[in-house]
Amino acid sequence: MRADAAHNLELVLRTGARLLADDPSVSIAAIAAAAGVDRRTVYRRFASREDLLAAVYRARYDAVEEVIAAARLREAPVGVALHRYVEGIIEVNRRWPVETFRMLSEKTIRDRREGFIAEVEHFLRRATEEGLLREDLPQGWIGAVLPSLLLRAAEDLPELSAAQAADVVVDTLINGFGVGAPDRRAAFR
Repeated sequence: MRADAAHNLELVLRTGARLLADDPSVSIAAIAAAAGVDRRTVYRRFASREDLLAAVYRARYDAVEEVIAAARLREAPVGVALHRYVEGIIEVNRRWPVETFRMLSEKTIRDRREGFIAEVEHFLRRATEEGLLREDLPQGWIGAVLPSLLLRAAEDLPELSAAQAADVVVDTLINGFGVGAPDRRAAFR
C-alpha cells in the first residue's frame, strides 16, 4: 500500500472510531468528510458501512494485541507488566474510543476479545500469587473492575499523559486491591 493510501486509511479508521463512539449510526460520508478524504475513496476501500465498522474494530483489537505483547504479561516483573499494560490500554482507549461490544456477534472479534480477557485474567492471577494484589477478593473481581478503570482514566483524565493516567490506575489497583496493612483493611469491615 502506498504511503498516502496507508495514511488515508489510518485517518479514516481513527476518525471513524471517534465518530462512531459519539454516534453509532454515523454515515460513511460523514466519516469521510471529517477525515478530509473524498467519500469515493472510502467506498472504494469499504463496500459498506459494516465493512468500515469491522475494520475499525479490527484496528482496535490489533492495537490491544500489540499492547499485551509489549507488556509481556507472562514474563516481565508483575509491577512493570501491569504499568505497561495499563498505559498501553489507556492509549488504545484514547486512539480507538469505539465500544467493541457492538461487534461481539462477529465470531472472530468475540474470539479475539475472549483471548485477551483470558490473558489478562492469567496475569492478574499471577499478580495475586506473587503478592502484588489481594487474594481475599472474589474471584474475577479485579478483572471485572479493571476495564472500567482503564476507560475512566482514558476519558476522564485527558489532561494527563497515558503514563500519568496509568500511574493513577495502578495506584488505585495497588492501594485499593493491593496487599495492605491488615489494620487498614479491618477499618472497613
